[in-house]
Amino acid sequence: MKGWMGKFKFVFLLSFLAIILAGCGKENLTALVPKGYGAESSMNLIVLSTVIMTFVFIVVLSVYLIAIVRFRKKKGQENYIPKQVEGSKKLETIWTVIPIILVLILAVPTVAATFDLADESGKSDYINVDVTGNQYWWHFSYADEEVQTSQDLYIPTGEKVYLNMKSSDVIHSLWVPSISGKMDVNPENENTMYIEANEEGVYWGKCAELCGPSHSLMDFKVIAVSPEEYEQWVADMQSVDPEEKPQDAVAQDGKAAMEANNCLSCHAIGSSPNAVGPNLTNFGDRTKIAGYLETNKQNLVDWLLDPESIKPGNLMTGKYPELSEEEADSIAEYLLQLKPSEITPESAGN
Repeated sequence: MKGWMGKFKFVFLLSFLAIILAGCGKENLTALVPKGYGAESSMNLIVLSTVIMTFVFIVVLSVYLIAIVRFRKKKGQENYIPKQVEGSKKLETIWTVIPIILVLILAVPTVAATFDLADESGKSDYINVDVTGNQYWWHFSYADEEVQTSQDLYIPTGEKVYLNMKSSDVIHSLWVPSISGKMDVNPENENTMYIEANEEGVYWGKCAELCGPSHSLMDFKVIAVSPEEYEQWVADMQSVDPEEKPQDAVAQDGKAAMEANNCLSCHAIGSSPNAVGPNLTNFGDRTKIAGYLETNKQNLVDWLLDPESIKPGNLMTGKYPELSEEEADSIAEYLLQLKPSEITPESAGN
């Protein structure tokens, strides 16, 4: 009895923790609180499939319980054999036709939603962003606006934004659970999908395809702002002068240290086409370093001194001369001052 009770308590505690922990997480990183057209379509399919599965579960459980109760072995009927229904055309028709109907009910809206979210007709009338997936970060190029940025994708609310996606290395998958579905990002071909946010806010995005040792750290953000704020952000980004000299003396040393260590051979500031590493134009406005570290000077210094210990397998490791503490500190000061716009994740409600 003691062993049975112990197992029962363990199962009960495990189930209780599963229920409680299922409520943990962030509202802007869940498909269950849709804030965009794509996420709403996905949520409708989740609800539909859940209803179908619940219906099947109840029917199967009911038949099972009826069979157990009605045909259980009774005293005095040990040799009783119920009526055999093997080969019944009626039963075989029922349990063949019903699953087909259920599959069709689920398949038709699923296929319709898939083609709808991948529809490229008329995309030239909307904002187009060329997205490049890299190990382990994302680059965004606004072709019509001549704006380059990385890690933070700014979009206007209530408008479709088409993402033309391609990978520079391995297969990735772009997913912003709160506002869109997901789509593979391949090195061989370009895939296109559109996203649309109903509300202003900051929505977390993930790479949903295992792509290497730092796959789980390949995060990015979609910052949805009003159309007016979006236009202001674009204008601010377009006006950036990469040659502008910082006013702060330490930041000036940092800019000089970046040039001396050839940092700008991989990175870019301004609208110049991106090279190898993330674009740094609005680095100081980002709330995360390397996609997941809190933005502060110490974290940035640690990243500059030893990026491999923070994000294993990243392509920045070993690509520049070893920095001194003083150089890393001055470079960090310069990067944190790259704040070209008042439209930031904080202003969008991060």
